[in-house]
Amino acid sequence: MAIGIDETSGRSIVIVDGVRTPFAKSGAALKDVPAHELGRVAIQEVLARTGFDPAALDEVVLGNCGTPADAANIGRVSALEAGVPRSVPAFTVHRNCASGIESIAQAAYKIGAGAAGAIIAGGTESMSNYPLMFGRELADAFAASAREKSLPGKLAPFLRLKPSALAPRIAILEGLTDPVSGLNMGQTAEVLAREFAISRAAQDAFALESHRRTIAAWDEGRLQDEVVAVYPAPGFAPVPQDVGPRREQTLEQLAKLRPFFDRRHGTVTVGNACPITDGAAAVLVMDEERALAEGYRPLGRLRSFAFAGLDPERMGLGPVYAAPVALARAGVTLADMALIEINEAFAAQVLACLAAFDSDLFAREKLGLSRAVGAIDPARLNVNGGAIALGHPVGVSGTRIVLTLLKELRRRGGGLGLATLCVGGGQGAAVVVESMPEAA
Repeated sequence: MAIGIDETSGRSIVIVDGVRTPFAKSGAALKDVPAHELGRVAIQEVLARTGFDPAALDEVVLGNCGTPADAANIGRVSALEAGVPRSVPAFTVHRNCASGIESIAQAAYKIGAGAAGAIIAGGTESMSNYPLMFGRELADAFAASAREKSLPGKLAPFLRLKPSALAPRIAILEGLTDPVSGLNMGQTAEVLAREFAISRAAQDAFALESHRRTIAAWDEGRLQDEVVAVYPAPGFAPVPQDVGPRREQTLEQLAKLRPFFDRRHGTVTVGNACPITDGAAAVLVMDEERALAEGYRPLGRLRSFAFAGLDPERMGLGPVYAAPVALARAGVTLADMALIEINEAFAAQVLACLAAFDSDLFAREKLGLSRAVGAIDPARLNVNGGAIALGHPVGVSGTRIVLTLLKELRRRGGGLGLATLCVGGGQGAAVVVESMPEAA
């Protein structure tokens, strides 16, 4: 069944409009803005742009991966701070890198089932604020100290510690490491680079093109419409654009970077991988009949969704597993797609996906298909750049690629589009959208 159009209710589901904050590298312009505040900005702005009455929402759902201790259900916190009435419920979803698509899927499921008519979906992430954590020995020392009454007694548990016990556990490193395969995400990209014989030069060239396209998109005014400025306290100096794309990037500079995840034999560097990033995005998802009756001209219809599982060591191939299912559910082929967004976790990962999409052997052995899913024209892929330049706030990117795809399809006069991404832990997510005309 195509998720976008419910076979029993006949409901067609649309994205009315959406917005995202600028994306900023971890530790940069948005480092002091907590994730719930980034989510608030995105929700509040999409309500303002659409003029939708927040009291008429049925729900709010946000994707988030690095759950802050002080905002455990961050979807609810961001919604309330954005002015959504307390009577409107909200929740948070976590499917690693696909959390931002999962939020849209949850909205579509509820609307398709007749349980809702209007939902804000999106994602928010402040990777700058992922914490350092105590190890067990240090935590036990704090607990023992708290039970003592005298100062010497309180100090004694700490004096018994070995220096190694003071080393923190770094949440972001642990979160980006798969506990099943034991590999971090960069190491999984190295696996694909070896298996698909993807050279360092090819990865660097792909990365350079990501920066070039993103800079061109900003210069030519193609991204301004999807971004709302953020004003971080205490100075409130505006952050109006993405902080990450490098205008002066060259192949020579990229070639000088040393491999980061396999320092002796690797090819994946910080230059041909996505940076760790802060940001948020939100879209208004509605029943099409209701949206049109209320005078909206939606960006597009949600034709289908698919989520797929695969080997965690090769998680970067997730798009190749999920996309054929989403395409089949929508009754279309890869060749029908006017534009395609594949989230750029790593250049090696995207290049491996392109090879696998176009491989009859891969289709037969791994996907159970009789022939290749199809070749992807680079001119139709990530036309405004991707996460290597923009960054990848993990709970947000799924929403961003859907929003960017729909807005670019409308600029080009319509058509079908595919948004897909790999997911840490060995999954893939994909959604097929259909652009709708701006005027009736």
